[in-house]
Amino acid sequence: MTEKIEKLLSELVNRLKAAHGAVLEAVILYGSAAAGDFSERFSDLNVFCVLGRVGVRELEASEKIFRWWREQGNPAPLLMSRDEIARSTDCFPIEFHDMSERRRVLFGQDVIAGLSIDDRFYRAQVELELRAKALRLRQKAAGVLGQPDLLLGLMADSVSTFALLARHALRLHGDAATSHVKREVFDAIQAKLSVDAAPFYTLLDLREGSKRPKDVDARELFGRYLASLAAMIAAVDRMDT
Repeated sequence: MTEKIEKLLSELVNRLKAAHGAVLEAVILYGSAAAGDFSERFSDLNVFCVLGRVGVRELEASEKIFRWWREQGNPAPLLMSRDEIARSTDCFPIEFHDMSERRRVLFGQDVIAGLSIDDRFYRAQVELELRAKALRLRQKAAGVLGQPDLLLGLMADSVSTFALLARHALRLHGDAATSHVKREVFDAIQAKLSVDAAPFYTLLDLREGSKRPKDVDARELFGRYLASLAAMIAAVDRMDT
């Protein structure tokens, strides 16, 4: 990551320490930024904050920091207590698997190391997230189908999310060592789950600048993208049988 990003993370930690003092137990960076697959244009800095307790006082102390962090273009940090972590791995298996595989401790204890993740509802959460994100994509696309540049931008913005969910689909399929590199993830879903990866490759090419928007039929690509997402959803759905 760039020096600018490192300074931003350091500033976040300093603000959290000043706001919470001894109540702050850990600050953990997770996701693409912790795995070396970070793009300043398309990726977020995902941060997990662990406090000794989380009440109104702690939320008030976090308000200005979280607002500032969102103004930098990032989602608000996740805020949990140590007890909540232990009791919620069955509810958030995607998030905890992500943290267990891709994290960097910015401050305090590594509260994820050795964490036992309850996978009873893991498959259902992956399917839920896939369906919800696909529905949201269609909902947004309905308003920009006549504007190719906006449609391409919408798809390009979404491909990282579907790469993450594809990796979890592969994990459910039994490939726990799936790469975090997006192209390799899409290679794997094509080989192992029979999902056409071509639309994903095109979107990555657009993001990386190796393909120009004017050389892509946005509506045609969107149709193929939806078909690939439907195939991925169907593959995860079949894992329930």
